[in-house]
Amino acid sequence: MPNTEIETILAYVEASFWQSGAHGLDHVLRVTRLCEEIGRAEGADMRILIPAALFHDIARPIEEETGVPHEEEGARIAEEYLGSIGYDAGRIPAIVHAIRTHRYSTGANPKTLEARILSDADKLDAMGAVGIARAFLQAGERGGGIEDADRHIHEKLLNLRGLISTGAAAAIADRRHALLQGFADALEEEAGLTSGAGPRARSSRNTSSPRT
Repeated sequence: MPNTEIETILAYVEASFWQSGAHGLDHVLRVTRLCEEIGRAEGADMRILIPAALFHDIARPIEEETGVPHEEEGARIAEEYLGSIGYDAGRIPAIVHAIRTHRYSTGANPKTLEARILSDADKLDAMGAVGIARAFLQAGERGGGIEDADRHIHEKLLNLRGLISTGAAAAIADRRHALLQGFADALEEEAGLTSGAGPRARSSRNTSSPRT
């Protein structure tokens, strides 16, 4: 897609993230880079995929404040903004669909190649070394600790490889899953945690795996 289009969209998205975190702008940019890599390999329409990736978590800060599902509000924001700048109207519905169906916890069904790639890329950023770092960052954001991050790794992150739907993403997922599994095993051994069953000691304040 033309550089001027992506730069305009990126500037708008950047202005919407007023604080960092597990779902901050750095996450959005990593997911976008993964979408570029996977999209090229899978033959995706980049004028659908890249805007969807940039907008997919734009409403995270709003959800944190109001509880409105970020995938729904983000889709609305993207549709409104892209229309306002004269973006290709024929592609906007596909962008909106990809944003609405990217979220792991909703069980939504991404029906297009671009939506599947975005969903895959979002999952990949929760795996491997970055996924480990984000798990602990997210636990800290919610007042939790090592036990809470370990629980999140077992309840969600170690299950993600089986949910990847594109071949190019699956190759990345295999490598990241292996790293994640090795870390989880080492953490439980060193910290004295029970595999997949939570801590032996009393858990930190937040004991549930967050909706992501």
